[in-house]
Amino acid sequence: MDLGDPDMFSVGTSGPVGDRLFLLHFSEGPIQATVKVEKQQVAVLATYLGRIVRQLGRPGHLPEDLDFDVEVEPDWVVGTIGVSYDEDDDRLVVIVEEAGEDGAVARIAITREQAAAFAIRATRLVEAGRPPCPLCGFPLDPSGHDCPRTNGHRPPAT
Repeated sequence: MDLGDPDMFSVGTSGPVGDRLFLLHFSEGPIQATVKVEKQQVAVLATYLGRIVRQLGRPGHLPEDLDFDVEVEPDWVVGTIGVSYDEDDDRLVVIVEEAGEDGAVARIAITREQAAAFAIRATRLVEAGRPPCPLCGFPLDPSGHDCPRTNGHRPPAT
C-alpha cells in the first residue's frame, strides 16, 4: 500500500486506561487501513516526528479532524515502523510493516502539518494513560503496584 497524498494519518485508542488498544489509521480516497500498534511504538513515532518537524521549520495550519472509528477490527498488527524524509516532495515517509515474515507494508508520505498534528495527538493519548511509578517507571495501577525496585515490600512514593 503506497499513499502519496493521504487524507488522514492519525492514532486513536479503544478500551479503558490500562487496557487500551492503540490504533494507527491512514487513508487516501477509498484506500484506508487501521492497524494495531503498541503504545511504545506510538510514543517513539510521535517523538521522532515532532523532532523532525522542529528541525524542518514551523509547519502551516495543522489538520484538526483526526477522529476515526476506533471500534473497527484492525487490519493487521504492526511489527516495525520506519521514518524517512523526502526532500524533493517535502514529505515525511512513514513505513509501517506487518509483524511476521512476508507481511503487509504501507508507505505513507505525510506533510509536515500531518506529522505535527499526529505528534501532538499521539503524545496526548500516551500521556493520558496510567502515571508511571517514580521508582521503576512501570505504570501505577489503582489496585496496587508491586514495584520491582522495592521487591514489593512498600508502596512507591507518589
